[in-house]
Amino acid sequence: MPAMKMAGNIFLVGMMGAGKTSVGRVLARRLHHEFIDSDHEIEARTGVRIPTIFEIEGEAGFRSREQEVIAELVTYPNIVLATGGGAVLKPENRAALRKHGVVIYLSATVNDLLERTLHDKNRPLLRTDNPRARLEALLKERDPLYKDVADLVIDTANHNVHSLATSIERRLARLSGRKPHDTTDT
Repeated sequence: MPAMKMAGNIFLVGMMGAGKTSVGRVLARRLHHEFIDSDHEIEARTGVRIPTIFEIEGEAGFRSREQEVIAELVTYPNIVLATGGGAVLKPENRAALRKHGVVIYLSATVNDLLERTLHDKNRPLLRTDNPRARLEALLKERDPLYKDVADLVIDTANHNVHSLATSIERRLARLSGRKPHDTTDT
């Protein structure tokens, strides 16, 4: 992995409910990076929640907004960016993520994802009679894209946010040949 990628940005990809935002916040704090969530940035810029964007513009409209935001955010220095679950669907997003930082795929099982998202009303793609079937279909479609773009794959099963952040920090340090930061900060 090029040292240039290791020095700056970390981009988290994975399904909704994989822990990108929670892990990203902890990891950013430990690395003294800025944390940004692309979905939250889209909401801040539009002034509405993501489900509203989906209702008005459809998924295609949302994905266009997402591409614009990601293209800008990846150029910021020293950030941990949590991307939306479907960000990898556009080849332009995958290329931008690869070019500007280390991409980490937070992998989770459908059971874990379902448990973590079951009561979340801000998930327009799960507004269906069978959220499990929807998650299975989304994961089947997206998993190869996550793996393709990722520099590291981290299994989130049986781990809490802090242990995942520690694991990521250690693996990044090993790859770069540096010592990890003090991981006692929780």
